[in-house]
Amino acid sequence: MTMAISEMMGMDVFTDSGKFLGTAQEFIIDVEEGKVVRILLEPLPASKEKVLETMKEKSVLYNSVKSVGDVIVVTKAKD
Repeated sequence: MTMAISEMMGMDVFTDSGKFLGTAQEFIIDVEEGKVVRILLEPLPASKEKVLETMKEKSVLYNSVKSVGDVIVVTKAKD
């Protein structure tokens, strides 16, 4: 599956059981691998202390993406 990140921005994210998790706000990219690693459901905060909390509680691993169409469907809510 190939899709521009800009097309995925703002898409709703749901689990495969139908639970709404949020909206794709930002993406974390591994520049060495050239792959998306995480989808953030809210923007990263400016505060370093809150970045880890956001990464843990307000994001999903990209490898849990099951499908992308009108919405993003992931296999589980959290890693």
